[in-house]
Amino acid sequence: MKLKEVLKVIEKKYPLDLAYSWDNVGLLVGNYESDIKRIMLTLEANEEVINEAINKNVDLIITHHPFIFNKLEKINTRDLKGKLIHKLIKNDISIYSMHTNFDIAFEGLNDYFMELIGVTDTKILEVTKSEVLYSLCVYVPVDYCEKVKDAIMKTGAGIIGNYSHCSFNMNGVATFKPLEGSNPFIGSKDSVEAVNEIKVETVVPERLLNKVITEMIKAHPYEEVGYDLYRLENKGHHFGLGRIGKLEKEINLETLCNTIKEKLDMNNIRVVGSLDSKVRKIAVVTGSGSDLIKKAYQKGVDTFITGDVKYHDAQDALDLGINVIDCGHFETEKIFSDIMNKFLEYSLSIDIIKSEVNLNPFKVF
Repeated sequence: MKLKEVLKVIEKKYPLDLAYSWDNVGLLVGNYESDIKRIMLTLEANEEVINEAINKNVDLIITHHPFIFNKLEKINTRDLKGKLIHKLIKNDISIYSMHTNFDIAFEGLNDYFMELIGVTDTKILEVTKSEVLYSLCVYVPVDYCEKVKDAIMKTGAGIIGNYSHCSFNMNGVATFKPLEGSNPFIGSKDSVEAVNEIKVETVVPERLLNKVITEMIKAHPYEEVGYDLYRLENKGHHFGLGRIGKLEKEINLETLCNTIKEKLDMNNIRVVGSLDSKVRKIAVVTGSGSDLIKKAYQKGVDTFITGDVKYHDAQDALDLGINVIDCGHFETEKIFSDIMNKFLEYSLSIDIIKSEVNLNPFKVF
């Protein structure tokens, strides 16, 4: 399978445009036309991980943390990053990174973390992007209406909330006169024709617009397809960082901490708040998310879960009366490989493996 085909599957589920503008996601090293037979998943790629990939005949490494983040002034083997890039190219190994787009996307890190601790009905903590919608109106001969409509809907158009194949259809009469150089499907040159047509109107997300129009035109019988596009004021899906949800029943903070330690295979955990305090409404931001503690508090959250909590953020949480569980940056994101392994094994017929390198830089005694 070509690398470009693999990435098409991934980016349909986890679009790159969800990432923050400062982030660096996508194919960072590699050739879109290369053949991919084995993929390795890892939180990030250091020299040990790359050596592992070479030894295991891996063609593509997929990471959560961007392999290249800061601007590179030069690439040579005296520089650590340059040395690794050289090694990757020499061994024909590509690297693809999915960072904040994976945090933000549905069924990404934050959703999976909530699922692990028993919270399934969640909402977004901080909205970062709202989907732009368009109204597409196309005029189709009556006998071809279902064919054209089917082509449009198959591409993902016509979805409103939990309903698919949404459209409005209106009968009418279209008139046109084929001129010199035309090749009309209906009618004769230099004669005004009147044809019974149906105006089909549906909603299309901006990200699918080009694909929908292409498939619509391919299915349409006319040489020149008449259609209109209107940008809508109402928005589609919201995307954002962090998730909020409620446990089925109230528990105490200590019980929640023990559940997290078990699910993430942790021996120690840092906590702000009384272990006897009651917990019901929870928010999570995997990685480093302490800057969203106050927003979580404003939304009525009693317990906030993240990593990399600083001293003063912990003091602020204590003053606000919101519990904080600091699982550590690595611990909240190491589940990346588990999520992607499950998704790729279902979506692709390619050998998928998880890196065995322990990337946690910290040791707790």
